[in-house]
Amino acid sequence: MSIGDSIPLIGIRWDDILFVALAVTLLGSALLVVTLRDIIRCGLAMIVSFAALAGIYAMLANPLIAATQVLVYIGAISVLILFAIMLTQTKDAPTRLVFQTQARFAALAAAVIAALITVTVLATTWPGAGSRLLTATADVAHTLFADYVLPFEVVSVLLTAAVVGAVYLARRDSTGSEEDRS
Repeated sequence: MSIGDSIPLIGIRWDDILFVALAVTLLGSALLVVTLRDIIRCGLAMIVSFAALAGIYAMLANPLIAATQVLVYIGAISVLILFAIMLTQTKDAPTRLVFQTQARFAALAAAVIAALITVTVLATTWPGAGSRLLTATADVAHTLFADYVLPFEVVSVLLTAAVVGAVYLARRDSTGSEEDRS
């Protein structure tokens, strides 16, 4: 028994509902990234926004970009940022955030950009939906891990060196400040 392409009685397609849910999650978590004061929660909200974007990529039938989003942004950059935050001592933002002092200018810029996007979307003649392209994920993976193994490994060593350097700097700063006090 299949559930069908659309929701019974309403007639809305399931993939439209999923897209709206992922888009709302993406926008809500991105807003939390710039408004929360606790920097660890900001990092976690950033991971949620990256995951929602990976879901949108998967809906667009592009599993390679979705997997790259998960591996590179969630797996490497977000974890690296969270480790760097946890290794430093300051976890709270200042009392008056820069975002709060520039709210009027940001609102004006957002309104101008929204107006430009609206005018552009309305003035464009959109072609009919075409057929989905076939993605050669296996071919790209084979090329990446066969022909480009050295650059792939260099990037992994570079990320490891960055984490080790962050640990060293965090430990040196914490021990150096204690020696200066005594």
